[in-house]
Parts: sequence; C-alpha cells; structure tokens
Amino acid sequence: MNSYYKKIDNFSVAMSNWILSNAKLVLLLCILVAIAIGSGGRFLVFSSDYRIFFSDQNPELEAFEGLQETYTKSDNILFVIEPSRGDVFNKNNLEKVAALTEEAWKIPYAIRVDSLTNFQNTTGEGDDLIVEDMFPDPGHLSDGERTARSEIALREPLLLNSLVSQSGKVTAINVTLSYPQKSVDEVPESIVAARALRDEYLTEHPDDKIYLTGVSMLNNAFTEAGFKDLGTLIPFMFVIILVFIYAILRSYVCTVIALTVIVLSSMVAMGAAGYAGIQLSPISGVAPIIILTMAVADSIHIFATLRKLLLSGASKADAIIEAIRVNFIPVIITSVTTIVGFLALNLSAAPPFWHLGNMTAIGIATACLYSLILLPALAWLMPIEGWKINDSHGHSHLLDKLAGFVIARPVQVALVTIVVCFSLMMFIPKLELNDQWTKYFDDSIQFRGDTDAALKYFGLYPIEFSVSADGPGGVNEPEYLAKLEEFVSFLRAQPHVEHVYSICEILKRINRNLNYEDESYYRVPQKRDLSAQYLLLYEMSLPYGLDLNDRVNINKSATRVTATLGNVSTAQTKEFLANAEAWMQANLPGYMAATKPTSTQVMFTYIAQRNVNDMVLGTWVAIVTISLVMILALGSIKIGILSLVSNAAPILVAFGAWSVLVGEVGFSVAAVASISLGIVVDDSVHFLSKYIRSRKELNYNSSESIRFTYQTVGLPIVINTIVLALGFLLLTQSAFKVNEDMGLLTTMSIIFSLVLDFLLLPSLLLIVDSAKRVSTALSAELNQNESS
Repeated sequence: MNSYYKKIDNFSVAMSNWILSNAKLVLLLCILVAIAIGSGGRFLVFSSDYRIFFSDQNPELEAFEGLQETYTKSDNILFVIEPSRGDVFNKNNLEKVAALTEEAWKIPYAIRVDSLTNFQNTTGEGDDLIVEDMFPDPGHLSDGERTARSEIALREPLLLNSLVSQSGKVTAINVTLSYPQKSVDEVPESIVAARALRDEYLTEHPDDKIYLTGVSMLNNAFTEAGFKDLGTLIPFMFVIILVFIYAILRSYVCTVIALTVIVLSSMVAMGAAGYAGIQLSPISGVAPIIILTMAVADSIHIFATLRKLLLSGASKADAIIEAIRVNFIPVIITSVTTIVGFLALNLSAAPPFWHLGNMTAIGIATACLYSLILLPALAWLMPIEGWKINDSHGHSHLLDKLAGFVIARPVQVALVTIVVCFSLMMFIPKLELNDQWTKYFDDSIQFRGDTDAALKYFGLYPIEFSVSADGPGGVNEPEYLAKLEEFVSFLRAQPHVEHVYSICEILKRINRNLNYEDESYYRVPQKRDLSAQYLLLYEMSLPYGLDLNDRVNINKSATRVTATLGNVSTAQTKEFLANAEAWMQANLPGYMAATKPTSTQVMFTYIAQRNVNDMVLGTWVAIVTISLVMILALGSIKIGILSLVSNAAPILVAFGAWSVLVGEVGFSVAAVASISLGIVVDDSVHFLSKYIRSRKELNYNSSESIRFTYQTVGLPIVINTIVLALGFLLLTQSAFKVNEDMGLLTTMSIIFSLVLDFLLLPSLLLIVDSAKRVSTALSAELNQNESS
C-alpha cells in the first residue's frame, strides 16, 4: 500500500486513540458546540415575500421594482365573489359588494380598493364632468336606474373581465396594498384581516362563494407551504430514519448514537442559518430533511464495519479504531463531494437555492465531523456489544451472485447498460420548461384552490408596460395617445388576453361625455390641451385612494398599460411577450418602443430558464471540482475518470426518464443536477475505495477485488440508497411543487446510480484492467522479441 494511504490511516488511528482516551471531553465539547451554534435557530423566520426567489441582480426584478417606484405598488388581494342567486347587479348582491368594499379599506396596509360599486363612472352635463361611483348607495337605486347602470358596466372595457365577468354572474374586489417591508408579519397581518372579512361575509351569506387570490395571497401561500412541510415532513422523516436505522443496526444504542449525530448536525446547520440572517422559504425550509437523510449514510457505513469486526471477535477498542480507519477516506470524500454539489447551488439565479445549498453543506460537514469524532466517543462510552449474527447471508448471497454475473461478462453488461442509458438520454431534448406560479402549491394550500376557481372568470397573470412619452406632459400628445390606443388594440387581440387597462379608455369616455354622449366622440382627443384638461378635470373629481397615480407618472411622461392573461403556460407567456416586443419595435416610435414588459408573471416566466442557464455553469464547476477531489483522494486519474462516468450517467438517465414520464420541467430542474451529482458520488466512492484497498492491501486481482467489494460494501450501499431514496421521496409529499419535482427527480437519480454502480462501474473497472493486462503482456512480448 502506498505512503499516501498509510499517512491517512496513521492519522485516523492516532485520532481515534485520542478520542477513546478523551471520550467524555469529546462528547461534552461536541454537545456544547451544537447547542451554541444551534441556538441561532431562534432567529429563523419564514419570508412572506415572493421576491425572495429573485436575486438583487435579477433584471426582471429590477424592472418590476422600477415600475412600482413609478406607479402605485401592485401587491394585492383579490376577492372573487360568486353570488348564489341572480347576477351581481341585483339589489341584494350589489349591497353585499358595496359593504365588502367599504370593509376592505380596513385591511392593514390597504391603499386602494377597486370594485364594481365604487368604479368611477363619468357622465357629462353640458361643460361639466360628473364623476361618481358606478353604484352609489345601491340599496336606494331604483330598478330602472340599476338596470341602466348595469348595462353601462357590462359595456365598460375597464370593468368587463376585470371586476365583473362577461356573464355578469361573478364580480371581484381588488385591494391594493403597500407594505413598509419592516417586518415579516406585514403580509400575514393583511391575510388574517382579509380572511376574517371573507369568513364574516360567508357567515352572513353562506350560500355564496368567495375566493381569495392575488399577489399577497401568493406571498402568504409560500409561508403556509413552508410551515406545512416543517410540521409534517420533518417529523415523518425523523420517524422513518428512527425505524430504518434500528432495522439495519438491530441495536437501540447504535440507533440512539446515529440519531444523536444527525440531530446535532441539523441543529448546527439551522442555527448557523439563523445567525447568518437567512429567511426561510419553502425551498430552503426542507434543508433539515435533506440533512437528516444525508447524515445517516456515514453512521451506517461506520456501524456496518464496526458490527462485522465485533462479530469476528475483535475487541471493542480495536473494532472502533479499525471502523474509523477503513471508513475515514470514504466518509470524507463523500462528504466533500456532496458539499461541493450543494455549494454549487450558489450559482443559481434563485437565492432560496443558495440558502438550501449552504445550510445543507454546513449540516453535511458537521455530520462528517461528528461521525468521525462524536460517534466513536459515544460508541466507546455506551454498551454496544451484544450483537448477534443475524441473517444478512441471504443478501450477501444475492450480491455475490450479482458479482459473479458481472465478472463473467463485463463487456456484455457494460454494452447493454450503455445502450439503455443512451436510449433514455435521447429524450432529454424533448423536455419543455413550464412554470405557473399559481400551481406551485398542491390542493392542501387554499390559495391553489381559490386561484384555480378565480381563473375560470378572470385573468390573474398581469403583464405591465410603462410606455414612455416624448418628455414631460407628453402623455397628452395626440400622436402618443393614438399610438397607445393602437398598442392597446393589439394587446386585446392577442390569445389568452382577458383584459387590458390603459388611460385611453378613460379619455375616450370623457371625450364622449363632454360632447353630449355622442358615440362618434368615443375616441382619444385630437388636441394636447384637450387631453390635459380632461385628465385634470377627472383627477380633481376622484375620491381619496382612487386617483390616477397607478396609471400616469408624476410629470405625465409615461403611462401604465396592464394586459391581464388567463390560464397560460410559460411557453404561451413567452410567445405573448415576444409578439408584444416585435409589434412595439415595428409600430411605435423609439421613445415608446423602449418599454420592457414586467410583472410577477414575467419574473416567474424567466426564472426557470435563467436558473437553468446559471446552473449549467454551477454543474460544470461541481463536476470539475468533484473530479479533482476523486482523483486526488483515490490516488488514480483512471479511477477518478471512471467514477465520473458512473456518477454523471444516472443524472442524465433520470432526466431522460422524466422526459418520457412527465415531459415538463420547472423551476427546480436547475438544482437537481448539482444536488444529485453530489449525492450519487457517495456510493461510487465507497465502492471504489474498497476496490482500491483490496488491490493494494490484500493484493487481489481485479475480479477478486470486485467480488470482495460487493461482499463488504454492497449491502451498506443498498441500505444507503434506500435511505436516500426515502428521504427525497418524502419531498414528493411537499405542499410545494418545486420540492415535489426536485424530490422525485433526485430520487430517480439515486436509484439509477445504484443500478449503474452495481453494473456499469464494475464492468468498466474489469474492462480497463483487462485492457491494461493485455497491453502489459504485449509490451513485455515486444521487449522480449527486441532483446532476442
């Protein structure tokens, strides 16, 4: 055996001897460190702002924040009301809407409330412009007046498909909110008030239906999904690990030791996150589940070796020291490679993946350290003897048969495996990116059900345009208004557009009002001074909170156009944005065409693609780094390269299988490659380290080493795979779709990794060794011929 391994072995033996001699001190220090760092967990809070998914450098976020600084903020709560009797225009239903509109102003941080009843309708009396609520005091309106106003409402472009459905059966109340962003409790405070209003409404009108959606409800849904996962998945995973560890180790004491290691590791990771000021999200909130899952592996491998040594008659001290020596390199390599995979998430476009990667990396590093230091100390202090030789013989027999099968026909096994892998990989180009942020949640989150119901009647995906004019006051220019109206007409004609809101409709209505309601004047004014006068008259007549600040900027140099889309996919949204961009470039003057679309929908539309692009670099960084770690740690370039083949293939095969089974990937897809790469390396590291040790320490040939490796680490690798698969499979029960997809895709990678590590990796090792033997024999023969 070379000096490289001897030095590491000598260090691990010396370290283990010191730990056993100072076991109580080691135990005390490890616990104190975990408590000190873990106490930082008290600072952890869940973010209630969807903006946490976007970095400060995200161009879509920058554009959206620029829009919100110019106009009224667009965080909102949308009440969608479906009366049980009649349309929304009957007296009883209008009174309900008016009452709820009035109460909605009391929601914390509300700055504007728009509804069917308080919509600012305009009429003309000679040269005077009358601006009043569409349905003022609906209980005192005559039937004839109410009918007349209902007909106006159903013809009003700013109301139809925005605050009242085309059928007149459903209406909506939109509450605009402006949060100071000084506390994470601001959004929940508004949501509690909104839900109280809804509950009060339903108590009085139990036969009606009312749905709550909007951006603020989306923000709150992220928090609810995170808390739901923390409250259900983590306890469930803890029970699974508890049962599984005991089933494997058949020892209460060893189960307690393993649980101590993984619980303290999770404490350190979450505490460090708290001290770092990380705000949790549904993505980073599952870090404890991943840490619990990953931390088990080290303990299982060490205890599997320890148990075998004790059953063979070794003393407790010798068994502990030898178990640490044999597993020292594999545990460190697997931990380092896994950490590299998770740290690569820092190159993601979405900060929650940074937080997940960093928290998990800290947890895995702590688990590695505690497995090599705390575990042997606890094993020495606690009574772990008394294991009986139970039957793992059946499993060993199966693994031995598998080893014999691979050894007998390595070329055939490798060829078939490679063909199957490439067959699945061919489907990867067929994958489509598709993310709908309203469908990030399962049906257990009320936001999802309410939003799905609301989408039947109204569009919920706004696309905002801040269309610049040619200087201050330029929005009143006839040329600007004419072009703006052309743009609005273009938007209305696009597929999936449910509603378009611009000042053109207001100016056209006022122009008609002040020209004796002559329909021929339902057009934008033809003179700048006239437009300016109309806007001034209108603004002076508006009540508090319903001004034009959400439509026109302060110096009248730009106006806001909002096109609201219906139930659209990512691809359909991108098509709409591309069409709008192309039309603006072709039909608008330069100062107007410079506008860039923005909104929450635009941000989420591009985040998946941006995440994929950024994580391609992250994955390559992880691949190169892990390659170097494997080569240096295993002391062989050849072995390191072979390991990468078996490590990269499972991920690609998993994506191919996903393409066949699902066909679409979303926000989480970018993270899966680097996460999976860091995880699937674990099995190949343990396989290769045992293979190398058998070649160097026991002087076995390649076939004997393969068989020995199957016999010694085959079962722990299977167990490790099951634990990992269960941990990530549990994520499929998350209320958050991103976690669900990430969990299932990673689980597939882990399972494919086991198959390839048991088939492709040993086959390649045998083929390469056989080729080396043939090459050596030929060289020897040539040298002999030359010398003769």
